[in-house]
Amino acid sequence: MTYRGRRQAIYSPTLSVAHVGHSLRDGIRSALQRYPAWLARFGIVDREMGEEIFELAVPVIISGGLRTLVRTIDFVMVSIALGSVAVAALQFGFQYSLLTLGVGLALASGTISIVSRFTGARDTERANLALKQSLWLTLLISIPFAIIGVIWAGPLIDVLTDDPQAIALGAIYLKLLMVSTPFHFWNIVASRAMAGVGDTRTPMYIRTSSLPTNTLINAVLIFGLGPFPSLGIAGAAIGTAVANVLQAAIFTAAFLSGRFSIELNLAGPHVDFAIIREIVRVSLPLSGTKLAGIAARFPFLFVLGALGTNVVAAYAIGRRIVTLARMPAFGYATASSTLVGQALGNDDENTAERYGWQTFRLSLATGVILGTGVVLGARELAVLFGADNVGLTVTFIYVFSAAIVGFSISRTFQGALRGAGDTKVPFYATLVGNYAIRLPISFLALSTGVTITALGYTVAPGLGLGLTAVFVSIWADIYARAAINWTRYRSNRWKAIGRAGVARARAGVD
Repeated sequence: MTYRGRRQAIYSPTLSVAHVGHSLRDGIRSALQRYPAWLARFGIVDREMGEEIFELAVPVIISGGLRTLVRTIDFVMVSIALGSVAVAALQFGFQYSLLTLGVGLALASGTISIVSRFTGARDTERANLALKQSLWLTLLISIPFAIIGVIWAGPLIDVLTDDPQAIALGAIYLKLLMVSTPFHFWNIVASRAMAGVGDTRTPMYIRTSSLPTNTLINAVLIFGLGPFPSLGIAGAAIGTAVANVLQAAIFTAAFLSGRFSIELNLAGPHVDFAIIREIVRVSLPLSGTKLAGIAARFPFLFVLGALGTNVVAAYAIGRRIVTLARMPAFGYATASSTLVGQALGNDDENTAERYGWQTFRLSLATGVILGTGVVLGARELAVLFGADNVGLTVTFIYVFSAAIVGFSISRTFQGALRGAGDTKVPFYATLVGNYAIRLPISFLALSTGVTITALGYTVAPGLGLGLTAVFVSIWADIYARAAINWTRYRSNRWKAIGRAGVARARAGVD
């Protein structure tokens, strides 16, 4: 049954509606639904589709927003306890963890693509089998990442900076964080698998349930509250690692319980190479997309570091703040993947196309509203989140806010294409945006003949344009990707790719 068909079944009135918790849930749901209804009054979205999209997207937005808020609070706590050098170290360490996150998200995208198509075709057994294949792939890929991060944490951070304190602190954070990589992978894949069957609320509950524990552990161990020692940046890593393990345990218990629309059955077949090949086929370009984007941030961080540790800290806090406003785009992308994939699995290409365009409209409207709000409160937010250099942090907030519209366009259409299994063009868009646009422009910020002390050689790419080049590179990158993904979706070529993917999955052959 597709999400449209299940919607009434999930929320049909029952005798338990009188329960306070259910009443509160219904009240919140009713209030949230007013937003797409309000947009529909102005002709921006179709009301019925808008409500379906929004209902799927909101749990992803909430859980993602809360996770981002917790990460941002980490930056605030570390900034208060240890200063801007530690914030830069946190950004350097977190950057490497994003490499593993990129692979995990790609694998999760392959999972949501194939699970949503099996769900649209009402093939529950193979949807469950797809979850199991994703689990084995998760373990196969994530464990080597964890080992590399633990063993070579110091040398990895040393590549990005020649500040001894930043290297030492960043290595501590990265080493502890990477221990929980397999659990983090599983959390991402599990949440996308549930989204593939139209259930985004359960992942929201699971992924947010550990956030208070995360924040509490961070506060206690960073500052050394009560009988606990002050561990500084190590405390931030430990809190995150514990949260990852807790979430993974809850997801696994949920899948084994048999109470949800998708299950992890330990009996029966364990390997289906046709499903694995389809997951990998979809995931490989997405993995390239994620890794290409994340890898490009390393030389970009070098540019920022060459301009000053205070620049890295202002960039890190400003980006974290605006990421909260960009979070709806991730939720809408997940909703678009689910609904487009389910419609294609049901052989309804016209509805699939409409879902993509309606999600784009909803995402764009939300991005404009939130971006405006962040700009108006930029200085207050910078102060609230503990920025040392408030003025520079505010400028970065303005820069990232001006790119929210492009980010919403790029991410939403990437989600729609992902639902069809069309993941190569978003990969090309990432390559163009990062390597043909962002990095060449950003390196113009440096003066001629800058020495990379950490690597022992000298480059001479710059014109000494400073932060102006950095700001322009961010805008140009994001809007270039938006234009490429938009153009691809308009071409309708993704429909043929979706048809072929559905046929392969159904037939169980290449």
